[in-house]
Amino acid sequence: MGNAERTLVKSPPELWELVDDPELMRRWAADLVGDPQVRIEITERREGERLAWRPAGQAAGAAIELSLAEKGWGTNVTIEARDGSGSDPADDALEQMLDELSAPQRRPFTRA
Repeated sequence: MGNAERTLVKSPPELWELVDDPELMRRWAADLVGDPQVRIEITERREGERLAWRPAGQAAGAAIELSLAEKGWGTNVTIEARDGSGSDPADDALEQMLDELSAPQRRPFTRA
């Protein structure tokens, strides 16, 4: 299982809002298995702490697990993944997932 870990300068609730998104989970699973049409199945969900999912129908194959833990001024994020082929996903793929979470989020401009 491949593993990447980083402390991001965002709060756990802010990160949870980003990762608890079916489209993000589906896209990451699609990248992992190389199938843009993949559907996902959530296998574990502890709000604000841990989220695990896999491509639907692959009982012993690919999976992604993400953990959040408050740390100082930010949140420690750990991503573990396996691609189902018996090999670990490239570390740079997992680092890209962390990069995506660490990027500033653009909010639409609204007038008060």
